[in-house]
Amino acid sequence: MKTTPSLRSLSLTALAATLALSGCANMTETQQGTAKGAAIGAAAGAVLGAITGGGKSATTGAVLGAGAGALGGYVWSKKMQEQKAAMEKATVGTGVAVSQTADNRLKLDIPSDISFDVGRSAIKSDFAGVLNQFATSLSANPATVVSIVGHTDSQGSDAINNPLSVDRANSARDYLIARGIAATRFNTDGRGAREPIADNSTAEGRAKNRRVEIFVAEPATTAQK
Repeated sequence: MKTTPSLRSLSLTALAATLALSGCANMTETQQGTAKGAAIGAAAGAVLGAITGGGKSATTGAVLGAGAGALGGYVWSKKMQEQKAAMEKATVGTGVAVSQTADNRLKLDIPSDISFDVGRSAIKSDFAGVLNQFATSLSANPATVVSIVGHTDSQGSDAINNPLSVDRANSARDYLIARGIAATRFNTDGRGAREPIADNSTAEGRAKNRRVEIFVAEPATTAQK
């Protein structure tokens, strides 16, 4: 098939957008994944639109493709919404922040004052209560997968903070596994002090940086409507 000038131009433009978005060094991992999906979707949509109708069809295809690509591999189903509502109710007054991320994951941001003592990875009683409720919500939606990420403040060396952050994530995972959640649903990571959300020069800021983040995602391929 002969490639028309408009199709060639659209293909090159969409490819350039893909490369530009996927190379943004300042983006977080989540933002990079969303941007890549949007750009790749735009490229595919533009090319398909040009082939089938050209002009306006190409533009429409790019827009629709970008939207589909930005969704990534996760869906926000009725069960995900129910789980979010259940965790919001269970964590009232605890300081735990419950939210939906841009890429359709449920996020629990666990502050240090209820999760772990300074320099420790043993789960505190208040955190255990939250995890008990969380385990119940995970059992109600077995299609989901869970990522747990530990963070520390900047006090101490990386040699101490990096393994401590991993140990905290693993402690939360092990607690949930002990309550009947399959080990295959989890992955854990520790970021040490590398991703602060507040000023480490103040006690208040350091307390905010000592945290555990839990992400729940329902892959599109296993979504339960």
